[in-house]
Amino acid sequence: MPVTVVNNTKVWQRYDTATRMKIWLGWIIGTAITLLCWQLISNNTRWEFVADASQQLSAFLQRMFPPDWAYAEQLWKPLWDTITIATLGTLLAMSIALPLSFVAARNTTPHPILRYVALLIIVISRSVNSLIWALILVAITGPGVLAGILAIALRSIGFIGKLAYESIEETSYEPIEAITATGANRLQVLDYAYLPQVLPSFAGISIFRWDINIREATVLGLVGAGGIGLNLNASVDLLRWDRVGMIFILIFALVLISETLSARVRKAII
Repeated sequence: MPVTVVNNTKVWQRYDTATRMKIWLGWIIGTAITLLCWQLISNNTRWEFVADASQQLSAFLQRMFPPDWAYAEQLWKPLWDTITIATLGTLLAMSIALPLSFVAARNTTPHPILRYVALLIIVISRSVNSLIWALILVAITGPGVLAGILAIALRSIGFIGKLAYESIEETSYEPIEAITATGANRLQVLDYAYLPQVLPSFAGISIFRWDINIREATVLGLVGAGGIGLNLNASVDLLRWDRVGMIFILIFALVLISETLSARVRKAII
């Protein structure tokens, strides 16, 4: 902590002069960037549309309510498809992410080159949004549930893999040292020392990702990847806002149920 002498009295200060200058410089640069970004937003915004946004929102809500309750009978299969996409996509991602995380972790990787390859796969997976994956896969496999499952899986591999390999790197060394001292080989060390420490965390991460995937799966149908998003897109194209309101209610209920379920499962596991 720096000390300044004022009138023969020592005054303790939190920062020295150089540090304070750096802080002020950081604030000035941050403010300048913020103003520049705001200028770019302002130049590309039609403020006359923003001015009546509340009126447009009110008009949309009036068109959506009352919702078309009879249409709900046609939504159970798309809703089930959405759950299937999220669940199977998460399970596929888990089966790939677990071994990938052991290759990516610094303390369990077989070789540094393999570690960089695993990290590259994780980064690529996390860098591409699930909607982009769905667009690519719909072009490759055609529209349908399969494209949605693969899109969810490809997006989830990076999320689960990153958090899992960080958990592996933070494992306690004492059990590993004890198992190694018994003469266990590398595979046995992974099985008896690493996995018991990592699996609860891995399960919690996977359940959390499944909860996120439920949300993402509801919109994949907008690009043809199956699920209730197909019905949402069709209803918007037909200007059937009462059906859109019904779909929103079901999506909200599905997300609420998945959030409650995942929270209870994570609490039971961790």
